[in-house]
Amino acid sequence: MAPGLQRLTESGLSMVDWHLVKEMKPPRTQQEWEAEFQKYQQFPEFKILNHDMTLPEFKFIWYMEYSHRMWGRVVGLAYILPAAYFWRRGWLSRPLKGRVLALCGLVCFQGLLGWYMVKSGLEEKPDSYDIPRVSQYRLAAHLGSALVLYSASLWTGLSLLLPQHKLPETKQLLRLRQYAHGTTALIFLTALSGAFVAGLDAGLVYNSFPKMGERWIPDDLLAFSPMLRNIFENPTTVQFDHRILGIASVTAVTALYLFSRKIPLPRRTRMAVTSLLAVACVQVGLGISTLLLYVPTPLAATHQSGSLALLSMALWLMNELRRVPK
Repeated sequence: MAPGLQRLTESGLSMVDWHLVKEMKPPRTQQEWEAEFQKYQQFPEFKILNHDMTLPEFKFIWYMEYSHRMWGRVVGLAYILPAAYFWRRGWLSRPLKGRVLALCGLVCFQGLLGWYMVKSGLEEKPDSYDIPRVSQYRLAAHLGSALVLYSASLWTGLSLLLPQHKLPETKQLLRLRQYAHGTTALIFLTALSGAFVAGLDAGLVYNSFPKMGERWIPDDLLAFSPMLRNIFENPTTVQFDHRILGIASVTAVTALYLFSRKIPLPRRTRMAVTSLLAVACVQVGLGISTLLLYVPTPLAATHQSGSLALLSMALWLMNELRRVPK
């Protein structure tokens, strides 16, 4: 959820260039800090939004972005170095080798996509009166890539570590498996829609629940033309869609839980279903609280983390219900 945290702290545009090795050493002297600050002052965020920023304030946002980039490098090494070691020792099966290569490739792609996203916020836009920010489309792509990487990693780990259940292939089990797949897809889509909420600051446009202001459907829901633009560029529509997806997700999880009660399931699978429902309820509570309290950073960051926890529970349940290969 780090891309969302950079948006919450408005620190993602503080480092205005990208070097794989060179930027690992932060500025140390006053002269180096002033040079770094002068580079930042050449770009739209400082000129339009932060023109009265002091050097100590710049250091804070710079270190927020620096820690994000360094964490990305640590994650990359955590994938690539063990993969190379296990490969060399012959501990990977042929199917697992393909999966490991794909995961390592996705890690590298994620880093490149992150810089591509940041570049969109550094560009001069003379015809725009909006505050400088990264493209919500590129932010969603960066978050989506991270979610795919995380989901594939978690699925691989669960498949290797947890012994598979030999469940009887009944019609009810088949239906439960289908429901679990559909619910997981809905949770993924809801988490992805959060990137558009963060990218457009859409959490700040209507801070009431369940209504949006005085209405169930706000007047400016379809204010942009053509109509399709509203889904991705109108903050009101983006928040409305995120609400609907969130409500649909918790409803689907509740229905999945109730349906699962009719089917005899192993203890661990039952635990996965119950955990999914519990995390879904907490996540809804976090989302509503974040909205009503005008998006305080700690609560918003917890809500973002909650979406990852909810996706994790859904993937765990899917893994529990997977078919035993013949």
